[in-house]
Amino acid sequence: MNNDTQLPLVSVITVNYNTDEVTAALLASLRNVTYPNLEVIVVDNASKVNCDYLKTAFPEITFIQNEVNEGFAGGNNRGIEKASGEIVFLLNNDTEVIPGFIEPVIELFKTDQSIGIISPKIRYYHLPGVIQYAGGEPINPFTARGKFIGTGQADRGQFQMPVKTQLGHGAAMAIRRTVFDKIGLLPENYFLYYEELDFCVHAQKAGFSIWYQPASLVLHKESMSVGKLSSIKVYYQNRNRLLFIRRNIKGLQGFISRMFFVLISAPVAMFRYLLSDTPGYANEIWKGLIWNFRNNAR
Repeated sequence: MNNDTQLPLVSVITVNYNTDEVTAALLASLRNVTYPNLEVIVVDNASKVNCDYLKTAFPEITFIQNEVNEGFAGGNNRGIEKASGEIVFLLNNDTEVIPGFIEPVIELFKTDQSIGIISPKIRYYHLPGVIQYAGGEPINPFTARGKFIGTGQADRGQFQMPVKTQLGHGAAMAIRRTVFDKIGLLPENYFLYYEELDFCVHAQKAGFSIWYQPASLVLHKESMSVGKLSSIKVYYQNRNRLLFIRRNIKGLQGFISRMFFVLISAPVAMFRYLLSDTPGYANEIWKGLIWNFRNNAR
């Protein structure tokens, strides 16, 4: 990671929570990165396991120890506050990268100053020929659901052109520093899930565009911190879907979206969980609804 002042400094930020071995694997892959002007920041979100050894095993990193778990947004924000880069590259700690994943992103940023966010192609780590992300469709203003392009498809080169898109992917998202200067940091009231989608919406409202860059590739192990399905995941995904609606969808559309979620989507999901092997998940949805009734959307 030698410094080259002819290229913009890129600050890679990753957040660790009780998954230090996974984080170490990411850091090992970052050591092979060919981009020469790079800093790596690891934020530990008050893990129960002592992760201090990461500082000695990877002396090139900047290590930030949070006293409390500040969630995905808060953890990344502490890293962003420390970062010096013109480009901030947020990477989930359960990703690994190919050596040349940064250069195509920088080249795309150089083409247009209005490009604010770029996400690479993301494939599943354990199914490396299968796509997880190749761009994103806009959030539906009535259901508050978005859709990633290409998910589950075999990668046959069908998404090999850089394109303007609607949503970046929180597992791997490069952000121009001027975006933070204009709209602020990631919204911390989400804690986990939906914060990057909210950030993308606000970046676009501020005049920035979002792009997908397939020449950059990241492999994602997915949900290593909270599990592929867990009570935490069910709670925050449902709580924050309604929070996203309250923050971003206004007027008649917002009213319809709220009613759809509260009266149809949430009850149907609760009923399905009650009939499943995990009936306790229904209570997590209920708790998410109550949180929204009790808390401000700002």
